[in-house]
Amino acid sequence: MRISGNNILRRKRLNVWYYVYMIGFLKGKVAHIVKDQILLDTGNIGFRISYPHCIELSKGDELMVYTYQSVSENDISLFGFNSLDEYDLFVKLISVKGIGPKMAMGILKGTTYERLVEGIENEDVSYIKSLPGVGNKTASQLILDLRGKIAKAEEDKSDRIDNEKLNDVAEALKSLGYKPIEIKKVIKQIAAEQLEESEYLRKALSLLKK
Repeated sequence: MRISGNNILRRKRLNVWYYVYMIGFLKGKVAHIVKDQILLDTGNIGFRISYPHCIELSKGDELMVYTYQSVSENDISLFGFNSLDEYDLFVKLISVKGIGPKMAMGILKGTTYERLVEGIENEDVSYIKSLPGVGNKTASQLILDLRGKIAKAEEDKSDRIDNEKLNDVAEALKSLGYKPIEIKKVIKQIAAEQLEESEYLRKALSLLKK
């Protein structure tokens, strides 16, 4: 039985795909930075990874990235993220019609997680279309597909606050109509302080009104 060159190449691609797809994260040292990619030295292997925060890195930095692998007919690429939240947002972005992995990476590079989620939840088409590679049609589609989905995930996380006082404050803010993404952000800002519940709430409201 003869095996064509195309079949051999495809089989090799599939072998690589199954191998890399199992990698949830990588830890190592930044060996090299080129534009929007890093070469991460994990010991005996160097992984070339597209990463949205290259500007924040220097050669030799220790880094852990959560990874997503994209496979197409002519390319196998790794994309890295500094948190699971960012990873999940990337996966949601590429589920939107017209947004591929490279555009999604450009979007993440051009904003922050919090600002992008805020723009989606507030249906801020003007802001979304100002991001790299995003036009009016794609911005509208992105908001249509993702609005509410990210907020629901954030709401689920907000329910798991260890500090009972902060949990009560989060519930109070929710009852006042604040969005989950706003609540999570302000809770992070006040969490390190040791206050009474009423003081936590007063400070949270003060920060939210700024």
